[in-house]
Amino acid sequence: MIEASHTLRNEPRDFVEWHRGRRPYVFWGLDVDMPAVVERVAAARQHLHGLLLDGYNRQPHITIELCGFAGEVPLAGDEFDSASLSAQVAALRQAAPAPFEIEIGGLASFTSAPYLQVVDASHSVAAVRNCLAVDGAVRLLGDYMPHVTVGLYGDAWPADNVRSRLSEFATGEPLPCRIERISLMAYEPSQIGGPLRRLGDFHLAGREMEFTELP
Repeated sequence: MIEASHTLRNEPRDFVEWHRGRRPYVFWGLDVDMPAVVERVAAARQHLHGLLLDGYNRQPHITIELCGFAGEVPLAGDEFDSASLSAQVAALRQAAPAPFEIEIGGLASFTSAPYLQVVDASHSVAAVRNCLAVDGAVRLLGDYMPHVTVGLYGDAWPADNVRSRLSEFATGEPLPCRIERISLMAYEPSQIGGPLRRLGDFHLAGREMEFTELP
């Protein structure tokens, strides 16, 4: 939940000092772009109308682990190469995680963004993250919490007011989601909240990686 007196204001600009012209930004995630989840995300955005940054077009997903910017020879801490990607796929094959169930729940918030909660009763998301750790370490640092981002706050709103709005959202029953693949996803770093594209999927049942586009 929001741990500050105000939300964080997000800026609709090109953060060129971060990406330095590199593209796209790549990560592993769970694709939950399905009608029931899309409907709940849309309802949450409507409920928070006036608080959110315009132009957030990212499809519903759950970020699992970061890869970064692709490079033949990684020169920076936020870059990766084909060898590290191959090692992650090999770790998934060896661990052989089975398809699993999660649930999409109610509305909550980080300081920068509201989100839909994710219930992972089998702890399968954590198991997949362990597979994707490179040299025993993950790049998505901090207290990881699986979630579906609803949008980004457009200004520094008083947290108490935002909490009140969040509590008034009619959630409904948890939405069951069966996860059968881990997706490699990407976005254009020059667009804040721009759409995702799927580069490939690791199919849990067959333990095979299928690329639709190389990073």
